[in-house]
Amino acid sequence: MRTSDADILIVPGLGNSGPDHWQTRWEQKLSTARRVDQADWHRPDHASWTGAVRDAVNAAQKPVILVAHSLGALAVGHAARDFGAGKVAGAYLVAPPSEAWLRAHPLELGGFQTHPREPLPFPALLVASRNDPHADYEATEDLAKAWGAALLDAGEAGHINMDSGHGPWPEGLMSFAGFLNRLT
Repeated sequence: MRTSDADILIVPGLGNSGPDHWQTRWEQKLSTARRVDQADWHRPDHASWTGAVRDAVNAAQKPVILVAHSLGALAVGHAARDFGAGKVAGAYLVAPPSEAWLRAHPLELGGFQTHPREPLPFPALLVASRNDPHADYEATEDLAKAWGAALLDAGEAGHINMDSGHGPWPEGLMSFAGFLNRLT
């Protein structure tokens, strides 16, 4: 699938993705990409976050490719059952936090403490780091299995964000292109 044939929805996590974050760079580079905005990026409310993702997917005119990071990946997982049939062509999910990290996080995370365990109804690639401070690799591997997602080992890449040195993240863009090539 070519990017021009899809509506690419960028779904950031807690705090949004800043100007140098790879998601923001991809959004600027990919002509059909747009961000799914949240009412409050610092106080995630399960109903409003998943509702924003659901509404953006269901309003899309072309097949949707979701590009989600961290808590945004979990918002996609929670909202997946509410997407219109056949709306999503695929999801590229990066560094979702583990249930253990979510339970220990000092902020109220409004219903995101548990992960949905149903298989996603569309192809997905879950990218995980071996030293992500927000999730151990085994927990992410288990989530990928539950979701029926392919798992891409990103090595020791931290949380795959600006703090771990992933501004442009060219390796991610290459794996995203490979993922798109496998979609029909």
